Amino acid sequence: MTLYQRFRQVKSEEDKIVFFSLKFCFFYIFALFLFLCCLLTFSPMSYSVIDIANKVLASTDLNQGETISNLKLQKILYYLQGFFIAVFDKKLFDEKIEAWQYGPVVPEAYFHFKEFGQAALMLNGDESIINLSDAEEKLFEEVMEEYGQFSAIKLMKMTHAEPPWRKTFYDKPQSEISYELLKDYFSTQIE
Repeated sequence: MTLYQRFRQVKSEEDKIVFFSLKFCFFYIFALFLFLCCLLTFSPMSYSVIDIANKVLASTDLNQGETISNLKLQKILYYLQGFFIAVFDKKLFDEKIEAWQYGPVVPEAYFHFKEFGQAALMLNGDESIINLSDAEEKLFEEVMEEYGQFSAIKLMKMTHAEPPWRKTFYDKPQSEISYELLKDYFSTQIE
């Protein structure tokens, strides 16, 4: 029996109002359900740089002697951001990257981990590690595999030779490395 057929069987005005109210509630709940499903299937525009930094730290194998200093973390974040912009045309994180003397730095991440000094960064163990979409996770792992193998000093020297840091630092030290510079350069680095 269709909704129209049921409606024709309803006799009183009160019954009709109740019927329409229930029908409206059903469609409202269904629309809300669809909206929430869409929200859960799409990845956010970008993540917090601290969440990404924690994911970087969680992906290192301390048992194999892998460690990451704050200096190295900053360079890894730069490479992650650059490749995400080149591949997905969106930022991995919204926080800005600045051209400092020792290479690219994300100030929020730098100051968050500053207490470690030059020592290896460690997680407390109570951080939740974010999940990226499948495509994002694949790119994250590729960047970590390619650049995680290098020392902080090697990464610093590499970034000093690249246009995004070089152009920004020599024009105006400690200013933001633009999205356009990152996109232009890293687009030439993808296969």
